[in-house]
Amino acid sequence: MSDQKLSARQEAMLEFIDSFMQDNGYPPTIREIGKACDISSTSVVNYNLNKLEREGYLMRDREVSRGLRLANRAFQGSVVRVPLMGRIVAGEPVPVPDGDFSVFGDDEAIELTSDIVDPHDDLFALQVKGDSMVNDMINDGDIVIMRPHRDVKNGDMVAVWLSDREETTLKRIYMEGERIRLQPANPMMGPIYVDDPSVVEVQGRVVAVIRQM
Repeated sequence: MSDQKLSARQEAMLEFIDSFMQDNGYPPTIREIGKACDISSTSVVNYNLNKLEREGYLMRDREVSRGLRLANRAFQGSVVRVPLMGRIVAGEPVPVPDGDFSVFGDDEAIELTSDIVDPHDDLFALQVKGDSMVNDMINDGDIVIMRPHRDVKNGDMVAVWLSDREETTLKRIYMEGERIRLQPANPMMGPIYVDDPSVVEVQGRVVAVIRQM
């Protein structure tokens, strides 16, 4: 690590990154760093991050969302890379051809520490579009970490594929006799009732949420 003296701005950025990672278990975005350090330009944030990287204070993976690692944080050796598979609608279902979430590139991923998610799980991430889950503190643009899981319990938050409609949505699921209720967490929206359970395919269950600032 370089002995070159850091600017006050760079010191503030490092302190914020360290604090953010301790509180959340994953790195902040460039916009979150800029907001916390009163830097309006993302290019200025990026310039200073590049300087900190050159000086050995942090490492960056530019192909990964939130791809920052502090060089002096021991827990950074246990990082879980979660592929970002696409977008999921938290609102009225929308058509997704063949039930495939993959709208981002194959190499898109986010990195989380193993104290947030189990490194042995076959996890994937989806970016939320819509506001039907706002009362569960999931907003438009947030990222949900999913575990592939078809054996769910009442109240689980799941991504479901409705094969009869060729649509996908994010909701809480409830089995009510022969009927399934897909319940939003927004009092302005009503539930989706499915009379034929065979058309509901659970793609995964939410195990963590990364909130966008």
